[in-house]
Amino acid sequence: MAGYLIKDTTKEEREHIVAESLGYMEANCDGCTSGLAEMYQAYIDGKKELRDINMEFHAGYVSGEEVPGRRSCPM
Repeated sequence: MAGYLIKDTTKEEREHIVAESLGYMEANCDGCTSGLAEMYQAYIDGKKELRDINMEFHAGYVSGEEVPGRRSCPM
C-alpha cells in the first residue's frame, strides 16, 4: 500500500486501515467503538481524508476558559 490518502488506497484498504487503527476493538467492546467507526465512514467511502476527520473531531474540544460560564480547575 502506497499511503493513507484516498487517491492511494482502495475502499478495502481504507476499511483495513480504520479497523487496524481502532485495534479491532469491536470484538472486545460492548459497542463503545460504534461512534468511532461511524466517524471514519466518510474516509472509508472516499469522501473525506483522515486528516480532515481528525481535525474536525479535535476542533470540538475547547478549554474551560473558552466556554462562557465554565471555569477551569482552581488547583
